[in-house]
Amino acid sequence: MSASPILPGATIGFLGGGQLGRMTALAARSMGYDVHVLDPEAACATGPVASRVITAPFTDVAAAVDLARHCDVITLEIEQIHPDVLDAAAEHAPVRPGRAPVFIIQERMRQKQWLANEAFPVGAFVAAESPDMIADAIHAFGPSIAKSTHGGYDGRGQVRLSSADQAPAAWQALGGRPCIVEQRVDIAYEISVLVARRPSGDVAVYPPSRNHHTNGILTWAVAPAVISDAMSARAQSLAVAIAERIGIVGLLAVECFVTRQGDLLVNELAPRPHNTYHHSERGFATSQFEQLVRAVCDLPLGSTTLHAPSAIVNLLGDVWLHPTAPDIGHALDVTGTRLHLYGKAGARAGRKMGHLSAVGDSAQDALARVLESYRRLSPGTSSDFDVQEPELVVPAF
Repeated sequence: MSASPILPGATIGFLGGGQLGRMTALAARSMGYDVHVLDPEAACATGPVASRVITAPFTDVAAAVDLARHCDVITLEIEQIHPDVLDAAAEHAPVRPGRAPVFIIQERMRQKQWLANEAFPVGAFVAAESPDMIADAIHAFGPSIAKSTHGGYDGRGQVRLSSADQAPAAWQALGGRPCIVEQRVDIAYEISVLVARRPSGDVAVYPPSRNHHTNGILTWAVAPAVISDAMSARAQSLAVAIAERIGIVGLLAVECFVTRQGDLLVNELAPRPHNTYHHSERGFATSQFEQLVRAVCDLPLGSTTLHAPSAIVNLLGDVWLHPTAPDIGHALDVTGTRLHLYGKAGARAGRKMGHLSAVGDSAQDALARVLESYRRLSPGTSSDFDVQEPELVVPAF
């Protein structure tokens, strides 16, 4: 592939105006780019950063064409964009990432089958088109997870299963539609790797992030990941191979499980900035948000060197719904911490409203600081959100 750099002064269009768009738009603004956005919500998080907001669903071809006609390049912050919208926009401006990788990634069964067909390591899975097929999968796999094939972020659209008699309820919970059933794996820890790729094919890969989830929602992430050098190299090599094979232009986040047997398995892919690399704004030479701008504009990719151990913890709407108001001043009195709010109106339980970040002398120190900041911010929700500090030690694998 070849392309010409899209220089500052140009306009970047965003399909999706959530917090990922907001933070990328802020990076774009700081580099001298104008920003337009298309999102179903008029009051989307990216709106205050954009000079133009088109309020339309992600299936609206005419709105996408309107966006593209006024932009020099289009990118996305959510993968659930209709293929016809991507095709229509691409007739008027480069769309990065393009239709092909987004089409593969946006449907879970299609994504997992692609990974398996390309011989990338994944856990056992099967498509289920009825409650009986879910039950058959449980008989074959044992404890499993049934997932909707579209959407279902942050633990939604997933049902954990331990026996076949749970299949009918799972089928109904997932909307009575085809789903994917995955065998539960014996997870030692979770990591992710972020890859940036230019139209020219140049690639930059970030060191792995170590991650922890509560009820399917990311609780905290920290870098360095405190894993063996060998596992770090394996994970980075795997992520780069996937990015190159799928043909991503922009960012690709590769979420992985490491089992207690030492196997490295791909869980899911995301063709956009990723929650597990929000700490890149604090600890890395180039944040993931600036890196996305560089990649889609075909500028030299920034360094992915880790300058300081860094960590984040998510802030969900529960913090604002608790009878005790969040104590922001007390939270930010922890040295090295920052507050990042996304400008969303209307807190809801489980809704990502922002995050806290921290840097420290080590991964353990950075994580301790950000978790202490969270406990100070909202002691009433700490018991529901797993913010007890673990001891980070390098695993045997």
